Amino acid sequence: MIELAEIVAGWPLAATLAAVAAAQGLRAGRRRTALNEALHELRRPLQALALAGSGNVGSPPLVESSVWLAAAALERLDHEVNGGGLQRPAEQVEVRPLLEAAVRRWQARASLAGGSLSLRWRAGRVVVSGDRVELAQALDNLIVNAIEHGGPTIAVDARPHRGRVRIVVADSGRAARPAARRDAPAEVIARLSGRRRRGHGLTVVRQVAAAHDGRFALRRSERGSLALFELPLATDRDSLSA
Repeated sequence: MIELAEIVAGWPLAATLAAVAAAQGLRAGRRRTALNEALHELRRPLQALALAGSGNVGSPPLVESSVWLAAAALERLDHEVNGGGLQRPAEQVEVRPLLEAAVRRWQARASLAGGSLSLRWRAGRVVVSGDRVELAQALDNLIVNAIEHGGPTIAVDARPHRGRVRIVVADSGRAARPAARRDAPAEVIARLSGRRRRGHGLTVVRQVAAAHDGRFALRRSERGSLALFELPLATDRDSLSA
């Protein structure tokens, strides 16, 4: 018969083993999340490349920017699988070319969804300090989220706001896609974005906003959604340290 003292003595060991198992499960969960996010960021530019090759809607700059983002996503995926350094130094990034490229990448996708995507830039020349790749990925995710979960009319607006640049992505509410568009080859290719795995895109936006001392907010209603993404402008000190 097991003595009470033996049971009590075994509690610390059992508690330790349970804590180790919980920690291992937590690490495995975090790794799985990191890998899913890396895969998500690889799907985005591959989807853009597939759309660029459909219907002659592509252009050399559009393809080049998509290839650049795909290469960066592959680098991150390699880092998550094999380890190694992935630190990119902060640099001075002009926001307008990044946002214009993101809009061009996804205009065909918006058209396939039976909608439209437009940009209104009212911020002049805007420079922020940060990671060019991460900023481009955040902008892509903001726009694609509006296309896939909102629409059909999507407007991107950029303006200065209290020492920051404020980017707003607004859609006019979800609309059913025409059957002909849903069954089109390019639309089928576009669904490779992993639409069923919701949440990764906006998680990326939140992480990028936090890493750049920015702000992200999302408001949804029956009339559509409005996503706000703000970044602080680069200071003279940032310019000297870059």
